[in-house]
Amino acid sequence: MKQAYLLTGGPGVGKTTLIKKAIDKAQVNAGGFFTEEIRAGGVRQGFRLVTLDGQNAILAHVDIKSHYRVSKYGVDIESLDNVGIAAIRDAIRECDVVVIDEIGKMELFSTAFKDAVLEAFNSKKRVLGTIMSTSHSWADGIKRHPNVALIAVTRANREQVLKQVISWLEAPITDG
Repeated sequence: MKQAYLLTGGPGVGKTTLIKKAIDKAQVNAGGFFTEEIRAGGVRQGFRLVTLDGQNAILAHVDIKSHYRVSKYGVDIESLDNVGIAAIRDAIRECDVVVIDEIGKMELFSTAFKDAVLEAFNSKKRVLGTIMSTSHSWADGIKRHPNVALIAVTRANREQVLKQVISWLEAPITDG
């Protein structure tokens, strides 16, 4: 059994929703964070980090002035480091499953985030997350990690993937 399940796929196919449903259905002790869109008038304005214990912070927004940018969004590395990384490390200490949604361009500006992701993998806890589908040297290394099951989610297969992820979450933890 793989230690980590990382979902990949295009925007809007339901990766985050799938993880939320799987955590809820399997009723596992999980911590970490989700990334949600910030919308105004139907237009995406940015992204918010929401931890499983209810904290939130703005990760990126059109109004943020930052040296770190992805498209029209300025990225707030300090929010990621203070909220997202803290949620990962708390989950490693206190939970059975570490949720990291997502390992993407914005998050990979932070060296501390990359360190926290590696800590999660080295913790032997189950890691459930999403990872960018496009090529990125660091993310590609994570995708090739021997303990990672990389699953491409599409609208056509997401219910099947949901069942697979729930089965993985509910399976007993074994060594090896």
